[in-house]
Amino acid sequence: MLSIGELSRRTNVKVPTIRYYEQIGLMPPPPRTEGKQRRYGADDVSRLNFIRHARDLGFDVEAIRELLELSEKPDQSCAEADRIARRHMVEVERRIEQLTALQAELRRMVEECSHDRVGECRVIQVLADHGQCAHERH
Repeated sequence: MLSIGELSRRTNVKVPTIRYYEQIGLMPPPPRTEGKQRRYGADDVSRLNFIRHARDLGFDVEAIRELLELSEKPDQSCAEADRIARRHMVEVERRIEQLTALQAELRRMVEECSHDRVGECRVIQVLADHGQCAHERH
């Protein structure tokens, strides 16, 4: 049985984050010692690694909750897991598109700046008036 500190070290998840995951139900409440210290086993390490990896890939808490529930039923079809991953992929693609537009707008602002005085600075002008942006969505 591991302490919360040891679980944190093994999974590279901070102690407050582990407590938060317990609070919102992603991690089950652990057994406690007589001194009320949490204790974790190998299943907890695996579950927390799953959560951390899913978070690293950008899945939101509800998607992770759904995926964890699915992982507890290994004999069922993985169609639902695929659907969750595809939904997340669409969101990632949307964010990439938005960030690409943002990058282009920032590049344009900097390149159009004469680097003279702030009163004539293109960066300041564009930030003050969204209508001068080349892209609507960023």
